[in-house]
Amino acid sequence: MRIFVAGATGAVGRPLIAALIAAGHSVVGTTRTAAKAEIIKRMGAEPAIADGLDAPAIRAAVIAAKPDVIIDQMTDLADVTDIRHFDRAFATTNRLRTEGTDFLLAAAREAGARRFIAQSFCGWTYSHGGESIKTEADALDPDPPEELRRTLQAIQQLEGAVAGSTSPEGIVLRYGSFYGPDTGMLSRAMIDQLRRRRVPLIGGGGGRWSFIHVDDAAAATVAAVERGQPGNIYNIVDDEPAEVSEWLPALAALLGARPPIRVPAWLGRLFAGEHLVSMMTEVRAGSNAKARRELGWQPEHPSWRLGFAEIANRATTQHAA
Repeated sequence: MRIFVAGATGAVGRPLIAALIAAGHSVVGTTRTAAKAEIIKRMGAEPAIADGLDAPAIRAAVIAAKPDVIIDQMTDLADVTDIRHFDRAFATTNRLRTEGTDFLLAAAREAGARRFIAQSFCGWTYSHGGESIKTEADALDPDPPEELRRTLQAIQQLEGAVAGSTSPEGIVLRYGSFYGPDTGMLSRAMIDQLRRRRVPLIGGGGGRWSFIHVDDAAAATVAAVERGQPGNIYNIVDDEPAEVSEWLPALAALLGARPPIRVPAWLGRLFAGEHLVSMMTEVRAGSNAKARRELGWQPEHPSWRLGFAEIANRATTQHAA
């Protein structure tokens, strides 16, 4: 099939292009800069230069590509470090999730694309009540902390627009917290903060997180292209959700850092904000049972423990060099 990947040089975009080409698909990938277009060429895909918030440019790129499938991986998270001001940090990404997705869907309909797959998130978005591990049928948080509200609204708007689309048929993938070389939980900035003990363990650390290696996210996306059910949402996470009190000290130890400083919840609210306290103490993880069952997919990195160790060992070796 001919597949159009919007956001082709992002955390999932690069391994996704490689996985799609390996599966025999023809790929067109977008980027905003000519310099990154060369990266897409070297990966064996056709580059298209277009800003996801430029409706005419996106329309022109999609029409020219004539894709069977469009995959929306558009985010702007490469330089996000200040999550104390969460909604401000995610402002451009939220526009891409709302305006950008609408532009891409409109172009997909005009171009006659058959399927549309979009990136969403599995984690703090779920309601805090009930089971600690949530399925796709469980409700999202009806009353998130103020600092998370605009971001959750953008996620809900994206999911409603895509899962509700029948032409093209829409599928939503809720990825867990990303990790991989220089991405997400093991980005250079995060590693530096952990080594300096600037990521405290707030309260009891009972918030439960789901993780996913970017290569596994890419593999699940290829499976969704080929076997996903229209109108469905899938949690794309590993097999071992973990409480912050478990994964944060383990990650620090893997990096050769001292254990994180412990901070009571009331102090965390004062200095970090209610939303970060919630992430550390209350949030829920996701189950990957539906994705395993319907997509025929399973993660090559089934546990964050082994995946973190693999990347942390590489980071420690580079740090020592």
